[in-house]
Amino acid sequence: MLSAAVLCFAPAGAGASFFHPWLGQREDLTVLPVELPGREKRFAEPECTELGALMDAVLPALRSATAGFDKVAVLGHSFGALLAYEATRALAAERDGLTLVASGATWPGTLRRGRITGLADDEFIAGIHTIAGYRHPALDEPELRDLVLPPLRTDVAMHENYAYVEREPLDVPVLAVRGDADRLVSADDLTEWERVTTGTVTVAELTGAHMYLVEEWPALLDLLAGQLLGDGTPS
Repeated sequence: MLSAAVLCFAPAGAGASFFHPWLGQREDLTVLPVELPGREKRFAEPECTELGALMDAVLPALRSATAGFDKVAVLGHSFGALLAYEATRALAAERDGLTLVASGATWPGTLRRGRITGLADDEFIAGIHTIAGYRHPALDEPELRDLVLPPLRTDVAMHENYAYVEREPLDVPVLAVRGDADRLVSADDLTEWERVTTGTVTVAELTGAHMYLVEEWPALLDLLAGQLLGDGTPS
C-alpha cells in the first residue's frame, strides 16, 4: 500500500496550529503542518521577511519529514499556496511522487492590485477583511491583536513583494481548489495554474467563501486522498 503525506502551509499570519484539527483524522494520509521560523514552536528563531530565506529555513525539515512517503501533497492556502509552489519546485528537483495543492489562490504570476502593506493598523485589517472575507476574532482583542498583526503583516508584505520569475515548468500534478463563493479567486483563476506545470491540473470547488477550509477541511482531505491514492477523482 502506498504511503502518503500532506505538507501544509497556512494562510498569511497563521502557523502550523491552523492544521491541528486535521491531525490523525485519516489513516491513509499523514498531515504534516509546516513550522515557520518565528512562529509557535519556532518562536525563538528570527522571523524571515524574504521568501527565499524562508524556503532555506524550512526545506531541511520538509525533506526529512517526507523522506519515508511514496506520495506527498504540498498544500498551501492563499499566501500559503505561494510557499507550497516554491517548496514544490525545490523538492521536485530531488524526488518523485509530488502533487502541488493550491487552495484559494491564483497562480504565482498573477498581477496583484491594491497593496495594503504599510497601511495603518485599522486600514490594514479592513483590507485583509475585504480580501479574505474573514476576520480573525483575535483582531478584535487589543492584546491579542498585538500578537497577530506582526506575522500577518510580514506574510502580506512577502506576498505583495513577490516577483514571479519564468522558469522551467514543474512536471507534477496540480490540484487547484476554491470555495464556490470565493470573491477573490474565481473558477477561471484556478485553471491558470496550468501555466506552472506540464502535469495534469485538476480543478475543484467546495462549499464556502475564501476561507472555506476552516469548515470544509474534511472534504478537502477526501479530495487529497483521491488525488494521491486513487480512491476517487476530485470534481
